[in-house]
Amino acid sequence: MNAVSLGLEGVLLLTPKVFRDERGFFRETYRRALYREWGIVDEFVQDNHSYSKQATIRGMHFQRFPGQAKLITVVSGCIYDVVVDIRRNSPTFGKWEGVYLNHDTAEQLFIPSGFAHGFCVVSEEAHVMYKVSAYYDAAEERSFRFDDPEVGIAWPIETPLLSERDLKAPLFSEVV
Repeated sequence: MNAVSLGLEGVLLLTPKVFRDERGFFRETYRRALYREWGIVDEFVQDNHSYSKQATIRGMHFQRFPGQAKLITVVSGCIYDVVVDIRRNSPTFGKWEGVYLNHDTAEQLFIPSGFAHGFCVVSEEAHVMYKVSAYYDAAEERSFRFDDPEVGIAWPIETPLLSERDLKAPLFSEVV
C-alpha cells in the first residue's frame, strides 16, 4: 500500500496492492493495522454504496456533529472526487481539492472529519463504496451548492444531474 498526502491536511490518496492474473484480480480494500500506520485512526462504523449515472454530481455534503471521516473506493466506473476544507481555524479553510478515482487503479481517498465531500460521475455509470466514522444523522447533515462561486470547484462536466436537495442547497457562507 502506498499513501500520498494531498494539498489539504489529512486528506490521503491511498493505492492498495492489486494482484492480477488471467482470472481477474484480488485486493484488500481495508486493513485497520495498515491504515493506522498511515495515521488513519478513525473507527469506521457504517458502509455506504452509491450508484450513479454519468454526469451525476452528489455534493457538497458533510455532517456537523460529530463529523464523519470517509474512506472512498470506486468499485466500478470513474468519478471526480472533491473535498472542501470546512475547518474554520484551518489555513486552507474554504479550499478544495479534486482527484479522479476509478476501479482500474483501485486508489482510495481518505477524507478526515472537517471536510465536505462530493463527486461527479465521469464514466457511463459508477458504483462508489465508502466507509464512514459516524452513523448518518439527518439532523446533523448539511450541504452547500456544488457550484458556489466562493469555493470555485472546477467540475469536469457542464450539465450535471442533481438531486432536488443538491440543486437547492445554500451557499458555502450560509452553512459553514
